[in-house]
Amino acid sequence: MSAARETTRETARAQELSARLDGLLARIDAAVAAAGRPAGSVRLLPVTKFFPAADVDILYRLGRREFGESREQEASAKVAELGYDDVEWHMIGRLQRNKARAVARWAHTVHSVDSERLATALDRAARDAMAAGERTAPLRVLLQVSLDDDPGRGGVAPADLPALADLVAKAPGLHLAGLMAIPPLDAASDASFANLATLHTSLLTRHADATELSAGMSGDLESAVEHGSTCVRVGTALMGARPITSA
Repeated sequence: MSAARETTRETARAQELSARLDGLLARIDAAVAAAGRPAGSVRLLPVTKFFPAADVDILYRLGRREFGESREQEASAKVAELGYDDVEWHMIGRLQRNKARAVARWAHTVHSVDSERLATALDRAARDAMAAGERTAPLRVLLQVSLDDDPGRGGVAPADLPALADLVAKAPGLHLAGLMAIPPLDAASDASFANLATLHTSLLTRHADATELSAGMSGDLESAVEHGSTCVRVGTALMGARPITSA
């Protein structure tokens, strides 16, 4: 591809992402207003998994300073390539314990902690990273709670949530920030997010600092905002369809 054609393509992509971002932010603002919540009480987390570092850089130049990734190897490569020192990277996908050490080097927040074994591995990895000067603060973690009892989709069972929360709260390498959940595929989002809100309220009675509620994606963010989400994770509505190479 010639340099001129490449520049034209990059300009078109920047215009596309700018328009999508403006529309999405307006959509979030409208949802916040409809829910009677304070302006600015819900953050957008752009989900950039499967998309190139060039797209992340466009969003960075548009003012975004948080990005969500779900594959450790892809995320580590982007972090290294882009070299930002003022960005908070979020690990939003399911995480294997053997990836904990790598993730602890770059992640600001992990959204998918759903077992004591994973929490223990991340605690150890975060403490080691702080000791090595690779991070300056404990790793923020959100506990992923299951709303459908499907182990294939991840998440701790609600009955086991208090014990996991207590363990994370005591871990010196971790900071318990709140909850995350993905609604069941065959359930009404309103009922699922209402259930999640109840679980979050219960968590706050034991851990008052765990105020984050990561819920809502491209198709259901309005419902999530209505039920108290503080962070919506949006990929498709912002980035467009995944590149064919993501298959």
